[in-house]
Amino acid sequence: MKFLDLPEGLAELIIQCNSTYTVRFGVRLRGRMYSFIGWRSVHSEHCEPVKGGIRYALGADAEEVEALAALMTLKCSLVDVPFGGSKGALKIDPREWTPQELERITRRFTQELNKRGLIGPGVNVPAPDIGTGEREMAWMMDEFRRANATDVVNARACVTGKPLSKGGIAGRTEATGRGVQFALQSFLRDLRTVGLNGRRDLKGASMVIQGFGNVGYHAAKFLSDEDGALITVVAERDGYVANPRGLPIEALKQHQIRTGSILGFDGGQSFAGDMTGIEQPCDVLIPAAMENAIDMRNAERIKAHLVVEAANGPVTFEADKILRSRGVTILPDLYVNAGGVVVSYFEWVKNLTHIPFGLMERRRRERRNQTIAAALERMTGKEFPADMRDEFLEGGAEIDLVRSGLEDVMRSTWARIGDLMERHPELRDYRTAAYVVAIKQIADAYEAIGI
Repeated sequence: MKFLDLPEGLAELIIQCNSTYTVRFGVRLRGRMYSFIGWRSVHSEHCEPVKGGIRYALGADAEEVEALAALMTLKCSLVDVPFGGSKGALKIDPREWTPQELERITRRFTQELNKRGLIGPGVNVPAPDIGTGEREMAWMMDEFRRANATDVVNARACVTGKPLSKGGIAGRTEATGRGVQFALQSFLRDLRTVGLNGRRDLKGASMVIQGFGNVGYHAAKFLSDEDGALITVVAERDGYVANPRGLPIEALKQHQIRTGSILGFDGGQSFAGDMTGIEQPCDVLIPAAMENAIDMRNAERIKAHLVVEAANGPVTFEADKILRSRGVTILPDLYVNAGGVVVSYFEWVKNLTHIPFGLMERRRRERRNQTIAAALERMTGKEFPADMRDEFLEGGAEIDLVRSGLEDVMRSTWARIGDLMERHPELRDYRTAAYVVAIKQIADAYEAIGI
C-alpha cells in the first residue's frame, strides 16, 4: 500500500473474492451416471457484468479459480474495460470424452450456472480458457437461450469467444496472441524503457515460445511473419524443437495438427522428453502455457533478456525476484495477455448492439479515400502507387477494426504503466506498476458508488 492511499478496510475488500459457488451435477453417459464438480468464482462486482473464462482441467480447484478471478478483476481494470472479475472451471479431462458427450456435460454445467445466476449478458459472461473453445461457448450460449426463451434478444452476449456464425467477432481467436505482439511493440516503442539490449525493433531477435496452443502459436506467427523475429525454440509438454535460423511457424503448426506433436518436425531438431527448452539462450522468452513454468528450480538457468508473460502466472513469486535480481525485464501477464478480454469486450458490445463493426461507415470511408486518392492524382499529375492503392481504398473490415481497437488499448495501457513508472521510479518493476494502476482504478470505482 506504499503507493496507494486507500481508505481503511478497502484493501481487504479488494483482496477477497465476493463469492465462490461449487456445483455438482450428474450426467448419464455410457450406460451409467457420472458425477462432475465445477466452480464459478466472482471476485469483484465494482463493475458489472463480471467476466472471465471457464477451463476444463483435471487439476482445477476452488482456490485456483478464485486466484484467476482476482487476476481477471485486475486485468479488466488495467485495460479499462467495464467488467468485474470472474472465473470458472470444470474438473474434467476433455480428451476422455467424445464431442457428443462433452456437449451433454457442457449443457448440464450451463444449466447449473444459469439456475444460480452465474451466466447472463448483464451479470456474468464466460469465455474460453484452457480445455475450452468456440465449440463449448456455442453450446453454452444455445443452452442459455433455451433456458431463457422469453428474453433471447441479447442472449448471444451471455458468453464470448463464440464462432462467427453464432455471434462471434473476427479476430477473437487470435486476440491474446495479437495482444502479446502489441504489448511487446509498445514496450519497445517507449524510449523510457531499456528496450531489447538497446534495440527498438524485433527484426532478427531470437525468441523462445513455451506452449504452442492458441496463444503461443498466434504470438509466434505474428512476431515472426510481421516483425521479423526468429522463433528459435518452441517447447511443449513432450519436449522442444529448435532451429537457430528460425522455425517456420505455420509449417510447424500444420505438423502439430497432423501428428499431435511438434516433435519430428523436419524444419528443426527435436528434443523428445527434454523440458529445458525454456532455458535455451534467447533475447525474448514467451511462456504461453500453464502457471508456474518458471520457478525457483529453473529461474537461475533462464537465459533470456526479456520475459513476456503470455500465460497466466507463468513466473512464481520467488522466481520473479531471482530473475529481476539478474537484470531480466519482465512484462507481466496482467498486461501482456489482456488481448483476449479486450476483444471479448468488443464481441459483447457487438452482440448487444446487434450491428457488426464497420457496417454503418465502411462504404462512406471507401468513398472518402477514393476522393482523396483522386485529388492527390490531380494535384501531382501522377497515378496513385498501385502497390498501396487497394489497402488505402479499403474501408476497413471487422478484423481491421478489431485489431485497431486492440492496438489502441494496449498502447494506451502501456502509457499508463510507463507514466506511473516515470513518476515513481522506486517501483522498479512493471508488475508492481500494473498492480498499482489497476487497484487505483478499482478503488476509485468503489468510492464512486459510496463503498
